[in-house]
Amino acid sequence: MVTVEFLGPINKDKIEVEVKDLEELKEVLNKDEKLKPWLKISAVAVNDKIVTKNVELKNGDKVSILPPVCGG
Repeated sequence: MVTVEFLGPINKDKIEVEVKDLEELKEVLNKDEKLKPWLKISAVAVNDKIVTKNVELKNGDKVSILPPVCGG
């Protein structure tokens, strides 16, 4: 199982899913209409490291969906 956490204003509880890589996770998450807009603009981290390409996922991995933020 892979744990997926949604940070900031996404406001969704973390979930656990059985997926083999980020592409498969994206397919699963895109089924949630409320998440679709966030997925298009958010960064993704696997085990606290930002990734920009498809990554194989292992049991126990943590994926974080990081929406853009602004500060002052």
